[in-house]
Amino acid sequence: MRSIARRLSSLASLARPLTLTFVGVVLLSLGVAYLFIHLYRTVEDVPAFVSLLTLQFLPRPARGLLLLFAGLAALAAGIWQLSGVVVIPRPEAGSPDGELVLGYGRAGAPPRVAVLSGGAGMLVLGSLSEHAARMTCVIPVQDPVEYYYRASGLLNLRNVYYVVPTPASLQVSAELDDRNSLDVRHISLRPELAPRHVARLALQSPDGTPPAQAPITRLAAEAIRDADAIVLGPGSLFESILPNFLIDEFREAVLASRARKIYICNLMTEPGRTTGFGVADHIQAIRRYAGFSPDYVLVNVQRIDPEVFRLYAAAHQSPVYLDPGEYEETAVLPGDPGGRRRMMIDGSMVIEADLASSVIQYTASLDNPGESRAVRVLRHDGEKLTATILELLRRT
Repeated sequence: MRSIARRLSSLASLARPLTLTFVGVVLLSLGVAYLFIHLYRTVEDVPAFVSLLTLQFLPRPARGLLLLFAGLAALAAGIWQLSGVVVIPRPEAGSPDGELVLGYGRAGAPPRVAVLSGGAGMLVLGSLSEHAARMTCVIPVQDPVEYYYRASGLLNLRNVYYVVPTPASLQVSAELDDRNSLDVRHISLRPELAPRHVARLALQSPDGTPPAQAPITRLAAEAIRDADAIVLGPGSLFESILPNFLIDEFREAVLASRARKIYICNLMTEPGRTTGFGVADHIQAIRRYAGFSPDYVLVNVQRIDPEVFRLYAAAHQSPVYLDPGEYEETAVLPGDPGGRRRMMIDGSMVIEADLASSVIQYTASLDNPGESRAVRVLRHDGEKLTATILELLRRT
């Protein structure tokens, strides 16, 4: 029933233009009818209010022409509004009958995107900005200067903007499953915490006390309100994505937004943060702190070769794959070739795709900084992510 309700709710945006189109057709039909009636019928006596409603005070040709023009105007308005949502046949996509593709709500216009991620994740999505009317990066609430520095490589890209979620100075405290509490950014500095995971997040003032109610900035509120898509990630779930949702006004703004909400699931678990997490655990954490399930969750389906797998295992990390036991039902994404089925978890449609690439990374030893070695690691591929997100927006 949940999948049926979600699918029917997607028709809500078409209600107004379809209603105008229907009214236009009816008025156009009435106009034509009046012109024909004038040819072979005469007017009988009718009550005064009926005469008023049917424009009896006007000559029949004038009534017909008036209704024709009113019908054409309503029909044109309806088609104009429908074209903003619409729906373009794409026979080249492989289906013999073509497919219908929903647009972004503004005919022919590229989408406006809000990104909630850390500096590295914003860099990965840099290529998405080339296809967006505006890409606003809402940086994590804690230590905004650090994230600005990390994202400095995007400063030369057009249509990319950075905003802070709140003017308040705040930190994020993480309580682990062993009840150990520390700054969420410092977990990676404690190797002995690798087997643990975050049990609870909370905001703190710089002095360690519970903060007062933090307001959302105007720019962040406008970016969320005007977005066609809100992208969560790629980035650390508890460090980069969820902290902003601890701000009540920010969380409420995202909940009120009609934008498509897309979560890019981590490739690997994070030591001390998401150890042991599967796809469902990531979605449930978003539900807990953000109050919603993402519309779509992108999960990397690419398998990892043994050498890379051993490297991550040594760092207490494992791939985040979809467990067949995690999903409750399946659904079909509009326009999917062959009606390919997608998994539904807690109201989110999970889409598996090739989203990553292996890259060579040089690492230095802390004991001997002059020495370094090359290792092959797995990273989200910006071009693959951009193509997948744009295709998803095009189809929904």
